[in-house]
Amino acid sequence: MNIVIIGAGKIGATLTEQLLREGHEITVVDTRTAALDAIGNTLDVMTVEGNGISMDTQVEAGVPSADLVIAVMSTDEQNLLSCLIAKRLGVGNTIARVRNPEYTSGLHLIQDDLGLSMALNPELASATEIARILRAPASIKIDTFSKGRVELHKMRIDPGSILDGMKLSDLGRLQSGALVCVVERGQHEVYIPDGSFTLLAGDRISVVASPKLAAKFFHKIGVQTNPVKRVMLLGGGRISYYLARQMLDFGASVKIIESSAAVCDSLAERLPEATIIHGDGTSEQLLAEEGIAKMDAVASLTGIDEENVLMSLYARSVSSAKIVTKINRTTFSHIIKGMDLGSVFHPRYIAADHIVRYVRAMQNSLGSNVETLYKIVGNKAEALEFRATEKSAVCGRPLMELPTRPNLLIGAINREGRIITPGGRDTIEPGDTVVVVTAATGLNDLDDILDKRRVKA
Repeated sequence: MNIVIIGAGKIGATLTEQLLREGHEITVVDTRTAALDAIGNTLDVMTVEGNGISMDTQVEAGVPSADLVIAVMSTDEQNLLSCLIAKRLGVGNTIARVRNPEYTSGLHLIQDDLGLSMALNPELASATEIARILRAPASIKIDTFSKGRVELHKMRIDPGSILDGMKLSDLGRLQSGALVCVVERGQHEVYIPDGSFTLLAGDRISVVASPKLAAKFFHKIGVQTNPVKRVMLLGGGRISYYLARQMLDFGASVKIIESSAAVCDSLAERLPEATIIHGDGTSEQLLAEEGIAKMDAVASLTGIDEENVLMSLYARSVSSAKIVTKINRTTFSHIIKGMDLGSVFHPRYIAADHIVRYVRAMQNSLGSNVETLYKIVGNKAEALEFRATEKSAVCGRPLMELPTRPNLLIGAINREGRIITPGGRDTIEPGDTVVVVTAATGLNDLDDILDKRRVKA
């Protein structure tokens, strides 16, 4: 598709890279020469220097002939206005980033009135993912499929775990119904494992199962899954606000430490049920006084990566709390992976993933049948949900007989709400939705899981 991205900031640059990898034609618009050069010098895209809310600039960027316009400039008003202009120029699909909490309650009205295909709040999306983790703290990350009927849990194997040294073929003796579909080992190794693969302490595994079976799996391996009740948030930005709101609604007690007095006043007004502390979250004395050692979860959510890393490492050293760390930069990722920072979240990737999923959904009308898409393990693999149709070549054949691509695993089958952990004799039938985990990218149809070199004519 022909996509115009207005805004070359963090999310704009991440989107450009991911959508280009998907095979789309991308044009990027921004007023900053340096930002456009940074993208244009590394990626094969067209760049246009100019104001995204100018009709002349949009015409120069080819907006009238675009399939989709995505506005991710610095302010909500700019994004909404640029999408409105794009609609006037004839674009059928527009996406705007809208971050202001004051707009949250009326976001659907704004979306409907302006004819937006999507209004995305990156901070709200990030907070929602973090809240999901805090409700199931045994996991580092949780992605959902089939309207929550299937979950993909990422967790670390600790020394002494019964999984340490276990072959995947022996996992069945746990009788949990969960399936290990991805293993990350060390800094760079990623495996889509088969039954002969042996798990080791330190591995980060992704497990696919229904919520009930996921809970059973964690119980079988001796991991606690109780939701957190006492939460400390370091930093009082938008993500902290949204996360605090969700955790308070969930029944947890929330304490926020923020260095800005004005931000503290605003939070105290909007979150009267939370405890707001004006202070420096990097102060050991303050953290000790506020009871960090007794917390069930500590989330480092300031705008400075170095502070977040430092505070998370300190929290890890003085408590057994669930640790969450926000990281904005994408550089030095190999160093970040080597640190024990708990669940690491990159807001730009979360926002980009939401938009990439929508773009894949747009392609449904062009022959794609992707229902859900997640980029996982640092964009080295994908977890997708396809819907099987009467024309699907994979239907009706035992899975053991399907010549699937290498480094690909069928993780779950949803048949009218009944979740099947697939075995070799199971089949895919029309109407099923199928969760697939693969190291290949760009799959648009369920039949793309087949290795065309092995398919008999």
